Amino acid sequence: MPAAVKSVSSVAFIFGEDDFAVKQRARQIYQTWTEELGGMDHEIIDAAVGNSEQALKALAKLREALQTLPFFGGGKVVWLQNCNFLADDRTSSSSAVTETLGEIARELKEFSWQNVRLLISAAKVDKRKVFFKTLDKLATVETFAAWSVDDKDWAGQAETWALKSFRARQKTIGHEALGELISRTGPNQRQLDTEVEKLSLYVGDRPEIGMEDVTAICTRNKLARAFALGDALGDRDLPRLLKRLDEELWDMKFDKDKSEIGLLYGLISKVRALLLLKEMLREGWIKPEADYTRFKGQLERVPADKLPADRRFNPLALNPYVLYKALPQVKQYTQAELVRAMDLLLRCNQRLVSSGLDEALVLQQTLVQIVTPQAAAA
Repeated sequence: MPAAVKSVSSVAFIFGEDDFAVKQRARQIYQTWTEELGGMDHEIIDAAVGNSEQALKALAKLREALQTLPFFGGGKVVWLQNCNFLADDRTSSSSAVTETLGEIARELKEFSWQNVRLLISAAKVDKRKVFFKTLDKLATVETFAAWSVDDKDWAGQAETWALKSFRARQKTIGHEALGELISRTGPNQRQLDTEVEKLSLYVGDRPEIGMEDVTAICTRNKLARAFALGDALGDRDLPRLLKRLDEELWDMKFDKDKSEIGLLYGLISKVRALLLLKEMLREGWIKPEADYTRFKGQLERVPADKLPADRRFNPLALNPYVLYKALPQVKQYTQAELVRAMDLLLRCNQRLVSSGLDEALVLQQTLVQIVTPQAAAA
């Protein structure tokens, strides 16, 4: 992400799946251009449409705006905002829309940009189309990919972004508090921005933000709540574990994206991380460390060639703070118990998929078996 508004040509094209970053950057450029050119003839055209007819109307407004001279003289900025018909969906693939975009692409090549600037912001874009290829040559193009849990360094990017946002508000935050903040928000820049703003207002004139502030005011998103279930398993805290499971099962009634299988896979990931951490401790690659910063330093020195290439089995692919919180939990289980836990979770998976048993009951039974010491169970 650009650190500040940089110099751009008379045409700027900002796009990407990170909707928050795209809007933020486009707004920066628009404000800078309008301040430079002055005047009151600037136009913002809403290009978030629902069908091809609306897309054609937005493009007609764009043509009209570019061809209309500023009423009071001076310069003019035209912003085609939130454009959602530049990808490969049904509206974008309409022959009328495709043809009109091709005509506008030719017009933009021949357009005299004296005192006129064009800004286009969009989400998904099909780079194979003529309109994109024209803008790629003609415009200053910036793309913003959304953070994803599949990105190895998403947590580092999120931490860097949060620290910069806190500094802009003249605030500082401790390393552990920052790690907790990132684990609560996950790879969600919009929510992270909201939580940074909330924390800055919550502490008032106090410059330092601590762990108690984060736990008091910051919201856990779906990913963070899944971490909470795994943490209860790692702590071998049966009452808290069953309570968290009940909360997840209740949320599932209102969230179609959640499922018992999804919860199970999160628990498998947790046990796998504990197993790998135990092995890393045995190899001497890491040592028990109470300081989060020093723990991150240890992770950076772990020989990458000794770890699996598959991200699902590579502990370094996880958020460092998640590993840091799991480190003391390793002592709660022996290696044999963790191997047994993986076997129990595998059987749980089979029962969820192939039996007609109540899914909640199957999960509860499995978790009770995992956290109950084998001697007590016998």
